[in-house]
Amino acid sequence: MPKSDPKTLVSTDWLAAHLKDPDLRIFDASWYMPDDERDARAEYEAAHIPGARYFDIDEIADLRSELPHTVPPVEKFISRMRAMGVGDGHQVVVYDSAGLMSAARVWWMFRLMGKTDIAVLDGGLPKWLAEGRETEDMPPILRDRHITVQRQAQLIKDVTQVAAASKLGDYEILDARSPGRFRGEEPEPREGLRGGHIPGSKNVYYRDLLNDDGTMKPPEELRAVFAAAEVDLKKPVISTCGSGVTACIIDLALERLGHHRHAVYDGSWSEWGMYDDLAVATGES
Repeated sequence: MPKSDPKTLVSTDWLAAHLKDPDLRIFDASWYMPDDERDARAEYEAAHIPGARYFDIDEIADLRSELPHTVPPVEKFISRMRAMGVGDGHQVVVYDSAGLMSAARVWWMFRLMGKTDIAVLDGGLPKWLAEGRETEDMPPILRDRHITVQRQAQLIKDVTQVAAASKLGDYEILDARSPGRFRGEEPEPREGLRGGHIPGSKNVYYRDLLNDDGTMKPPEELRAVFAAAEVDLKKPVISTCGSGVTACIIDLALERLGHHRHAVYDGSWSEWGMYDDLAVATGES
């Protein structure tokens, strides 16, 4: 697969070359955990890639849910995208301030809504800035655009479906959290959650899929990461994590490998770890 693919991952060189394209739309999807004590929107307003809109994954969500940043209703997604001037026929590029973290969540959400002309900026804002490329602090001029959505239900799983997969073993359930959290040895960042992981799941720490500079590893190295975790890529995959953000990095990596049968458990550990009637495993397995 080429380094830059406008349906998965594009380089900073690619984005710089296409920055003035009239049908390009850019999102800054930077997001932080509450204890990071950083304001992603304020940082966006201070400096962002020219033309970028801010995509707030905590607001473009189902606010009726008790779980963090769950997928928004289709109608809300449509209204937010139209208001931000993102519509049919646009190529979308999404980045974040970590290199590659929350941007993958937006990539997956667009695909869930049936929109595949979206890519993550490899290395994100840190790589863009390290290369001395331009930023601005002006908000883009927005014009309402029409967008059509066709939700792809196969790309998302709920707790009932994940519980069935855990028992049947017909999916590989891959957990993107750190090894310590997966084993139940480190505390969860959200209060009230048990430690451990979904029985039968395997740990593919999202950082292991990335290089030190926040870019995604090349396909042969991605395959080695999955192989080291004893993942059978002949099976469909359900990815999970703490709250459905870094799980999407697994899906992006799988898509780069040509593995298209993957879905995200949107509730992730924020849901599974909350309910005592759901089994929890600790240690390595």
